[in-house]
Amino acid sequence: MNLKTTSFALLLCGGLLLTGAAVQAESIKAPVNKISADGVGEEIGFITFSDADGGGVDVFVDLTGLPEGERGMHLHENASCAPAEKDGQMMAGLAAGGHYDPMNTDRHAGPGKNGHKGDLPRITVDADGKAKTRLHVDNLQVKDLKGHSVMVHAGGDNYTDNPPLGGGGARIACGVIK
Repeated sequence: MNLKTTSFALLLCGGLLLTGAAVQAESIKAPVNKISADGVGEEIGFITFSDADGGGVDVFVDLTGLPEGERGMHLHENASCAPAEKDGQMMAGLAAGGHYDPMNTDRHAGPGKNGHKGDLPRITVDADGKAKTRLHVDNLQVKDLKGHSVMVHAGGDNYTDNPPLGGGGARIACGVIK
């Protein structure tokens, strides 16, 4: 094999390796809707999850129509945003189940920590009802998210179990991750 042929073969192999790496990186765009005890309401934007170059997932939030302030955000077990009954009352987004916890840690510790994987960074909604930001979570990949939902809560999140589940409170917006 001469130098020219060897160089071409190396270039071709390198190109195939780079192409393979690019194909593995995934991205999912989940439409997000307001939710209530009556059901799934109007669409208010999107949350996009993309595998990050250095590992983990980048989370791009682009939402409108939310109450101003800090909002907790979590991945939930089920791919549903429907209401469900608890203690005789219909509750918004309850069909989404609990926070995504594949290792059964039963701990609320914050994004990328040793608790459940459902913890996402908080978002801040401005006075116009908009939340537009880029966040990052280290311990997830896009493939982990499929078949779950992303939930925005009425309250903030202190990433502890006191109050329960960090104090996020009611579920106010939700998107199914397909």
